[in-house]
This record gives sequence, structure tokens and C-alpha cells, in this order.
Amino acid sequence: MPPPDHSNVVSITHLRQTCRSCSLRELCLPLGLDNDDMQKLEDIVHSRGPIRPGEHLFREGDSFHALYAVKTGALKTYTIDNQGREHVLGFHLGGELVGLDGIHSGHNRCNAVALQNATVCAVPFSRLEQLSREVPGLQAQILRVMSREISASAQLATEHSADERLAGFLLSLSRRFRRRGLVANLITLPMPRRDIASHLRLATETVSRLFARFQEEGLVAVRRRDVEILDLPALEKLGEALDLDGDGRSRRSPQTR
Repeated sequence: MPPPDHSNVVSITHLRQTCRSCSLRELCLPLGLDNDDMQKLEDIVHSRGPIRPGEHLFREGDSFHALYAVKTGALKTYTIDNQGREHVLGFHLGGELVGLDGIHSGHNRCNAVALQNATVCAVPFSRLEQLSREVPGLQAQILRVMSREISASAQLATEHSADERLAGFLLSLSRRFRRRGLVANLITLPMPRRDIASHLRLATETVSRLFARFQEEGLVAVRRRDVEILDLPALEKLGEALDLDGDGRSRRSPQTR
């Protein structure tokens, strides 16, 4: 049997890119950890990539071994139903975790594929689980991230109009861009319209029509995959009922609208 190919797995210490110096350190697991605890986390993390567009990080049914924090690029998670139809579960940007769905069963429950050239930090779960017992702040952070994902998924299962869904999606991307230190009103979509439609439970034609109408109404300016938010208050009013970011923002009750 040939030896395993580790050409795309590089020790994070060799890269001299530790959690403490990473520009995304406030977004993923190290949030709130002191220097000693962060050193313990660095000792078990390794970097993987580049993962090229269309290349899978893992597939549904693979044995679950690690969580992955996106360093660069973007990933999409999706499932294929028994009719061969793709259902997009989410999009994962820099500083966000992928692979949480595999914790319970020990197998990944979805596929994760790169939308752009991407690199990730792989955190072996068996060692992370052990470390979380020693570092209470780490366990709390994992639970916080899991709670955010559950909240966002629950929002998509509720009744919202197509307008609300697309507006909420753009607002979520804007907030996520801002957390990464990017310009919040200038969004470059890493995904095609059909993926947005699948994620929002809409038809692709509906998403294209809504982008055109939002532009006509002066909410956004759209240039292929570049979206500039022109009227944030109006977009927030339209999308306030749908919190896809899971940030717990208070939404106005019907009596105050």
C-alpha cells in the first residue's frame, strides 16, 4: 500500500502562522482564550490547502475526524437527495467552522466543496475534545458556534417571503464581511445564483428577478457577482424578519412596525 499523500497538509508551525498572529483570530475557536490556552490549541492545529474550486474538503459519509476553520477563500456545504437534487446548506467564509454536523454520528452528514481557492485549519476532534475539558473557554466557544448554525438553519425553515429571504441573506453576508475587516457594503459573492437559490429555498429565476428589482428600487447595485448595498436602512427593514447570521439581533415586533 503506498504511503498516504500529505502534500497538502502543512504544519502550522512551519508556516509561522499561529492562531495568535492570524488575522481571523477573533472569529473562530481562539476567541476569548488566553495565551497559554491558545498555545495548547496551536499545538494540535495544522493547515490544509490550497483546496481548489470544485475540490472537496470532505464528502457525505466520510469518517469524521476534524473540524475545519476557513482561513482563506470560501466553502459550500450541501447534500444530494435520493432524486439526485442538490440542496445547499450553507456558505463558509474566513474564520468560520465547517464539519460540526459530523460530531454526533462520527460521519460527515454533508459535502464540503471549495467555491474559491481555499485554505483551512484542521483541528483533530479527538484532541480538541480532550483539550476542551482542560480549557473551559474553548468548549464555550464551540457551543457558541454550534448555536449560531442551529439558529440560522431554523430561520430558513420558517415562513418568509422571497424578498425577505434574499434581503436577509445579503445582510448576513454584509455583517460577516464586516467581522472580517472588509467593507460591509461591498460584497463579492463567491457563489453562483443557483447556489443562493438552493440555500434560500427559492427558484434560480426568482433570485435573478429579485436582484434586478432590488437594483431598480435603489437598494443595491449589481455587477455580475459584485453587490454594492446602496440603501442599508431599506434593506434592513426588508430583511429584519430573517436572521441568517444567528447574531441574536432584536427585531421589531409587529406592533412597532
